[in-house]
Amino acid sequence: MHFPHRHLLGIEHLPPASITTLLDLADQYVALNRREVKHSDALAGLTQINMFFEASTRTQASFELAGKRLGADVMNMAVAQSSVKKGETLIDTALTLNAMHPDLLVVRHPASGAVALLAAKVNCAVLNAGDGRHEHPTQALLDALTIRRAKGRLHRLTVAICGDIAHSRVARSNILLLNRMESRIRLIGPPTLMPAGIADFGCEVFDDMRAGLKGADVVMMLRLQKERMDGGFIPSEREYYHRYGLDAEKLAHAAPDAIVMHPGPMNRGVEIDGEIADDINRSVIQEQVEMGVAVRMAAMDLLARNLRAARGAKVTEVMA
Repeated sequence: MHFPHRHLLGIEHLPPASITTLLDLADQYVALNRREVKHSDALAGLTQINMFFEASTRTQASFELAGKRLGADVMNMAVAQSSVKKGETLIDTALTLNAMHPDLLVVRHPASGAVALLAAKVNCAVLNAGDGRHEHPTQALLDALTIRRAKGRLHRLTVAICGDIAHSRVARSNILLLNRMESRIRLIGPPTLMPAGIADFGCEVFDDMRAGLKGADVVMMLRLQKERMDGGFIPSEREYYHRYGLDAEKLAHAAPDAIVMHPGPMNRGVEIDGEIADDINRSVIQEQVEMGVAVRMAAMDLLARNLRAARGAKVTEVMA
């Protein structure tokens, strides 16, 4: 499998071939994860450190589970109790971790670009688990795998991404990936929740939910990210749900076989009606969670192969 990347920092620099390679391997890990014995030795002998500067449930748990199922030694760094809270800089933290010789470093950070900065200072493979408003590559990849398994393809689909586009790194990564795979993207939300320069994204923009959902194959709802808001972006949650929350009446404007997605955590009754979220005929939200473990297994496996190959090449060079 050809995946010529040292790190996974974003979708922006992944060509379609690399995306397909990762998704194909992830498909194999879906099958592994559904077996009674779920373990592989792909990361045997390697050390994985998970360093989350922001709270996380799904992403951190799935990275931890992915590493353990692949046979890695997994350490979750308690950032709240670390020297970061004592004033240590991110670079000093990176140098300290690098001295421990980890092989895989999984990082979530509230500042855009922080993970790339850290990756430049360490010798191991780094995976971006979300950095500020920048990117969340493994979320976009697991969404892509979910869509491909449900629809049989990624190209020439109409995908509606609805809600808080401006503050969402999930939206940015999905836009990059789906554009690369030649799908048609519609962004739906109030003008206050659309990012600046939206015309450059190569997407259609709607502020009317029903018009934006018309004939859509995939409906991807986003969480209102109140922790990143510093002003009055919406009149009220009640008004937001009335205009932009997904319910049965609005969903009826999408294609009859449209699937419903949400990266979680969900605010039921704000972004999405609970009955829609739990509808086993339309919602693939639980499948997204399952695909997350498989995608993260595939990403770490591919990066570990490159890491071992690079180290082997260095040993050969020294011996020569």
